[in-house]
Amino acid sequence: MKQKSSRRNFIRKAALSSAAITSAPFILSASKNENILMQRAYETNVFSPNDQINLALIGTGIQGIFDTQAALTVDGIQLVAACDLYTGRLERAKELWGEDTFTTRDYREILNRKDIDAVIIATPDHWHKKIVIDSLKAGKHVYCEKPMVQQWQEGQDIISAQKASGKICQIGSQGMSSLGNEKAKQLYKEGAIGDIVMLDFYNDRYSAEGAWQYPIPPDAGKKTVDFDTFLGSAPKVPYEDKRFFRWRNYKDYGTGVAGDLFVHAFSTLNHIIDSHGPNRAMATGGLRYWKDGRDVPDVSITLYDYPKTETHAAFNAAFRINFIAGSGGGSGFKLVGTEGEMEIGQNSVSLRRSKLGLVPGGYSMISFPEAMQKKIKNGYAQQNIETRTSALETGSTKWQAPKDYKGGHHDHFYNFFTAIRENGKVIQDPTFGLRAAGAALLANESYYKNKPINWNPTEMKIG
Repeated sequence: MKQKSSRRNFIRKAALSSAAITSAPFILSASKNENILMQRAYETNVFSPNDQINLALIGTGIQGIFDTQAALTVDGIQLVAACDLYTGRLERAKELWGEDTFTTRDYREILNRKDIDAVIIATPDHWHKKIVIDSLKAGKHVYCEKPMVQQWQEGQDIISAQKASGKICQIGSQGMSSLGNEKAKQLYKEGAIGDIVMLDFYNDRYSAEGAWQYPIPPDAGKKTVDFDTFLGSAPKVPYEDKRFFRWRNYKDYGTGVAGDLFVHAFSTLNHIIDSHGPNRAMATGGLRYWKDGRDVPDVSITLYDYPKTETHAAFNAAFRINFIAGSGGGSGFKLVGTEGEMEIGQNSVSLRRSKLGLVPGGYSMISFPEAMQKKIKNGYAQQNIETRTSALETGSTKWQAPKDYKGGHHDHFYNFFTAIRENGKVIQDPTFGLRAAGAALLANESYYKNKPINWNPTEMKIG
């Protein structure tokens, strides 16, 4: 595999010097800790009013606001319109972005405007497919929040619509374009961890807000909320505040922890190792604590199988979410290989390479007479299994983003808007988005059907 020669390349570079122009660290021993500053260079541009990209937000909720704030940190971008089905959020849009901001409850009014170049779609998941396709057909560039689709079967329609439109469509897993992902991808290609054998991902939370019990405004009701439009293609039910303001808790509108959190990990994983995704999933879990009417689990564990490809060995991935973690919370994303491990975040990458124990110690030798122990030790010594070179390649190194780093969210929008201006490519197009979303949604398929689910990562379909 390609990873074999890459690993030799990494070891060769690591043995040269710490000044070598490579990401490979020069690590003398396991006791040495090296910290390296990563860098990101941005082009400095001044755009005239005529060169501005006019942006509109469809779905002015929590993530929509965070997305827009990140988008506006990119030069040459201005927000001109916002849409939401709750009047209070339209008021909030004017507070944030000015009284001149056009607001509406009907996203089609935004798509009909000729002065809007691009839209952010941050609606509940069950609306993604329709609004993305409508936006592309209307000639708008699209930034769609993850997961791209609520059901994997919807993905091909978005892929076809994007190709037919010729417009840019970026899927919004906001850490994708980060310095951390970029460095981890480089390290992996250079063979820093050898062959991957496992991914360990977890996200622990310990708060009502973290478990999606979002606040409900006192004025919520049929006059301020367009509940019938919110339901869309979902089953018709009577008005209920919680279904609108806490929609993530219901599988009719959201995708549970898999679509909200797993999909980020799949985006990063598939990007770093150049993979199309897993081919099998088996999920378990349950609703353990937040029994507030929701019908999605608050504890979820899913195991995935990745097949061998040109870019990676066959390996397993463990995804774990706990919304009632008595430890207080925390998260992690770790790639474990045959020769090292990487812990990856948007702002940092920590690499640790350890010495593999190949010579038996006292534990397994204790059952032999002392004379036999000496013979066994001599036999291993003559084989020269443990070399000085292997010991010099161990240790830990951390790459850290600088203090003035603008962040992965900024970088993802920078990638999106640069692609619009230069008719270029985005890092997370609809095909990539479907592979990440499809893999995540396998957890739901397995959980609700109570059986393992097979997935074709190349054709992006179950079976």
